[in-house]
Amino acid sequence: MSQLTDRVAAAADISPDTANQAIGHILAFMREEGDDQAVGEMISKTPGAHESIAAAGDPSFGGGGIMALGGKLMGLGLDMGQMRTIAVEMVAEAKAAVGEETVDRAISSVPGLAQFV
Repeated sequence: MSQLTDRVAAAADISPDTANQAIGHILAFMREEGDDQAVGEMISKTPGAHESIAAAGDPSFGGGGIMALGGKLMGLGLDMGQMRTIAVEMVAEAKAAVGEETVDRAISSVPGLAQFV
């Protein structure tokens, strides 16, 4: 597991496996819904990001937007507080790896995501 997974698991009080899958779903959602190259840059430069996406399988959100992502995360047994903690920790780790400007651009390019991070 990566430093990102360990950080998220500890902060959200969940297993590393669940943390890895949750991170993967969030990043896959960003990749699917984002319209700025900053999303790809964030994923490629955040250590552990690709592994987390792989751990989530090949998630499809079926055009359901942020609600579809929420459904995937609830399917992992996460509550709203844990989802928020995961997002906050993931963003902090990405900002450390890629820089605040890139991560902020990536987040703002995904409809509905900014209100949760």
